[in-house]
Amino acid sequence: MKGKILDNKALVMHAEDTVATALEDLKPGQKINKDDTTIEISDSIPFGHKFALCPVSAGDPIQKYGEVIGTADKDIHSGAWVHTHNCRSTRGRGDLAANNAASGGKS
Repeated sequence: MKGKILDNKALVMHAEDTVATALEDLKPGQKINKDDTTIEISDSIPFGHKFALCPVSAGDPIQKYGEVIGTADKDIHSGAWVHTHNCRSTRGRGDLAANNAASGGKS
């Protein structure tokens, strides 16, 4: 998959991603369709920022580009803004690379 545009408002880079990237500023209450699911945006999502496509539990990996880019610091519901307030980046962290590889990408 090269990427999929959702309702001309968001971009999903890989079928297994748990986040999408906003292609415009999104407002709470906006609805975005992905396959057979409707995602209701719950926060203001700035252009270029991520929002959850599905619920992500605290401690679970967050995937973008088909790769783990971070870990949820707290439960994140579908449609929520995913950023530094609820996500800890694992990209470029050599100390986490071995754990990530050992768990098959599920740090």
